[in-house]
Order: sequence, then structure tokens, then C-alpha cells
Amino acid sequence: MSTDSKQNKEFVNPIDADKITEKPGLIPYPHTVGSPAFAPTEMGVIKSRSMKAMEEQSNIQLDQIKEQIALLAEQAEKLKNRVEVSKAVYSAEMNFDPVIGSEYHLYARKEESFVLSMISPGEWGKNPPFRHFVASVRLLADRTWEVTRDEL
Repeated sequence: MSTDSKQNKEFVNPIDADKITEKPGLIPYPHTVGSPAFAPTEMGVIKSRSMKAMEEQSNIQLDQIKEQIALLAEQAEKLKNRVEVSKAVYSAEMNFDPVIGSEYHLYARKEESFVLSMISPGEWGKNPPFRHFVASVRLLADRTWEVTRDEL
């Protein structure tokens, strides 16, 4: 063949036209040997990993909330008990003005009749004047009473 016939033929690029571009920075895959590695992943794998991570994180947060709820329930129970003890103490006979932070002693005189005393059970000797010791209590700043020692 002559050189003229070779020059008259048009060049046909063997690479698919959909795989080439004038703006290589806009294609979704590497276009040169020096480009970062590209490994296609299936969307199902990505979603599965994301769901697993989301569930794990959610479970951690739910466990923290459960712990907080348990702590709040415990605090509420303690407060409820303090209120019940406070009602019993305030229904008791007391001949003094209690001081915040001081410990006092609650005794039962008769059925549902109580006396608050500054004298502990050990200080009465052999014949205490009351039927039986109920509890030692301390007056808190919020004017509720905390049990420091239960019935002997």
C-alpha cells in the first residue's frame, strides 16, 4: 500500500467512547496509573456495615439510658423512704427543736405513738422508759430525716 492510502484512512480509537473524556477529573474511577487505588464495593456490604455500627452505637446509648433510669428509680425510692420516715418523726412527740445534721432516736411508746429523743438506746440502762427502739435518724438540710440505724 502506498503511504497516501494510509494517511487517508481515519484513526479509530480502540477504547470505548464511554470510557474516555476530555475532563478526566470528573469520571468516577481512576484514569491514570498514578491515581489512587479504586476498589468497587457492593452497596449491600456498605449498608450492612453501617447498620451494624448504628445498632451497636444505639445499644450502647440505650444501656446508658437504662443505667440512668435505674439510678433515678433508686434515688426516687430513697426519697420516698425519707418522706415516710419524716412523716413518722414529725408525728412523734418531741420536746426540743432538732438541729440540722444531728442524730436523734425514735422510740415507740404505744401503737402508732412515737417519741423522738436525744438519748440513744445504749444510754438508757436496763429499764428504758419506752416500749422499743425504732430507729436512729439524722435531720437533713431539706428538713427530711435520714435513717442512720434501724431497729436493733
